[in-house]
Amino acid sequence: MRKLASIQKISKLEPIEGANSIVKATVLGWQLVVKKGEFNEGDLCVYCEIDSILPERPEFEFLKPRKMRIRTIKLRGQISQGICFPLSILPEGTEIEEGKDVTEILGITKYEPPIPANLEGVAKGRFPSFIPKTDEPRVQIMQDVLDKYKGETFFYTEKLDGSSATFYYNDGEFGVCSRNLELLETEENTQWKLARKYKVEEKFKGLNKNMAIQGEVIGENVQSNKYNLRGQDIYFFNAYDIDEHRFLNLDEFEEFFKKMELKTVPLLEKNYKLSNNIEELVELATGKSVLNNIQREGIVLRPVKEIVDNTGRISFKAINPKFLLKYDD
Repeated sequence: MRKLASIQKISKLEPIEGANSIVKATVLGWQLVVKKGEFNEGDLCVYCEIDSILPERPEFEFLKPRKMRIRTIKLRGQISQGICFPLSILPEGTEIEEGKDVTEILGITKYEPPIPANLEGVAKGRFPSFIPKTDEPRVQIMQDVLDKYKGETFFYTEKLDGSSATFYYNDGEFGVCSRNLELLETEENTQWKLARKYKVEEKFKGLNKNMAIQGEVIGENVQSNKYNLRGQDIYFFNAYDIDEHRFLNLDEFEEFFKKMELKTVPLLEKNYKLSNNIEELVELATGKSVLNNIQREGIVLRPVKEIVDNTGRISFKAINPKFLLKYDD
């Protein structure tokens, strides 16, 4: 579960060129702007990530023009992602411990963009328990993982800005899901339209095994159609073997989707030696989309051979800050 608000240490404070009243702070792997003199290096604070929706309280009044949502902004040329608050905003008696999740204590919720009716669909039931959901953590909270796997061979793909869909075939049953729900088949639902268009059920039946595939739906009526497509399309980024309870390695992934005759998200690099420098990885994420001449949303990084350790599956995203500044409405 994502910690929208947590107690964290300010690891570094640096001046901002041409600014007298603000400085750049580093918290975890995030960089943000704070008032000069409000914090010292090593101080604990309450750090709230971007996409946090704060409750309407007097101390958060300044966020009202932004509908109480924390977004990526730029101040004096410095990109700022998140907000630091003093520990005094916590209720009296709160245990102060670095890393402690205080999201619920402060009544903070996550911003979720509205889902168009054609993608929302009619719920058949909850998302199947036998398939992992799609939810990549951001690189800014992955320093320990980066240090552990520095130098390992990874690959990275373009992260497309759309709406996720999951198709599965399990013990003779075919299903279509949105991010959080399994969907009834209807004529209007986009995920089902794409499943029919690409004959996914028929292709699954030819495999003689239980599988799930996950992809990003893009196009008209999806996230403002940044890629300027006609209609909708889907690009896949995951293939999961339900029987073996594992995601496919990169070579298996490529072979699988070639056999299925389905498109995958753009593969940008197959032989990347992982860096443990978060700023370098964010810079790597910055660039133009393969699909159109726009700022890409970012990249998703994974080892070429799947790794699952005590933290879970090793897979994370780096978001392009230029994309957030332009499109984070």
